[in-house]
Amino acid sequence: MNKRINIVLPEKTVAVLDRLATKGNRSRFINQAVVFYVNKKGKQNLRKQLKAGCLANAERDLEIAAEWFPIDEEAWQLLDDIREGKKPARRKSA
Repeated sequence: MNKRINIVLPEKTVAVLDRLATKGNRSRFINQAVVFYVNKKGKQNLRKQLKAGCLANAERDLEIAAEWFPIDEEAWQLLDDIREGKKPARRKSA
């Protein structure tokens, strides 16, 4: 469904619009331009939010990674041993 609206644009903007869109296609052109602009701004805002979140949580994330590093290394070593056909070392119970 379409809706008719009246807008006021500067003369320079109308001149650019006249060069880029024929008289019968102005509405389609303006619609495409608005959708493009909104999508671009949305992506920029999302990027900013993701960056801010990463920076805010960087220290915490590094601490978590450091805590889990030995376990991760052990798992990768076990996987390498299995791939090479070695018998995995048994863990001694404490």
